Amino acid sequence: MKKRSKRYKAIKERIERKTTYSPEEAINFIKSNPSARFDETIELSVHLGLDLKKIQQPIRGTVNLPHGSGKQIKVLVFAQGEHVERARNAGADYYGGNELIEKIKNGWLDFQAVVATPDMMRNIAALGKILGPRGLMPNPKTGTVTFEIEKIVEELKKGRIEFKMDRDGNIHLPIGKLSFSAEQLLDNFHAALRAIIAARPQGAKGVYLKSAHLSSTMGPSFPLSISKIVQEMKTSVS
Repeated sequence: MKKRSKRYKAIKERIERKTTYSPEEAINFIKSNPSARFDETIELSVHLGLDLKKIQQPIRGTVNLPHGSGKQIKVLVFAQGEHVERARNAGADYYGGNELIEKIKNGWLDFQAVVATPDMMRNIAALGKILGPRGLMPNPKTGTVTFEIEKIVEELKKGRIEFKMDRDGNIHLPIGKLSFSAEQLLDNFHAALRAIIAARPQGAKGVYLKSAHLSSTMGPSFPLSISKIVQEMKTSVS
């Protein structure tokens, strides 16, 4: 059993049981009651009400956070020919072909996002067992297999986040740092939730968003009033 700090326990005791919070309330509480001495990451966790036996592939998608994630992202681009220079000019941290493949095979993983031009996918197929489990394998569905190098590198640097449902039907993604303003975190929260809603598979029946929580790196989670939030989001759009 994970041992919790006194600070964590004290904050946990202040969370009302059997109560759900608005995202504003949860964010303000978290910002007013830091659980650690460093700039914690604020995370959104959503549990989906899907019949996991009927889903052929996990729900996955991307979201461009309006204010970024607060994390410095090192981007690697697999490319060849003129596309290597394009990747360099786009601001990629690493760019190249087979020399990078060999480097990764030898254990190098000093990057947080990977892009590949379509003509490089055959070359990097052997990296699937290394990059796949870490969520780093380029994928056409998330836009990371593309010749539009400048666009995807810019998005990744600005705070483009990929998310994927786990085997229990949960999605976890960061929406910023404790040092962000409450308004910035709220903007990122709504952007993330819209992206998850947009990833709903066609034909899915029943309640899609079963529950949602906000938490900091070292702090307890706050249950959100998800039905109210979704209704407010619909009202603001209409």
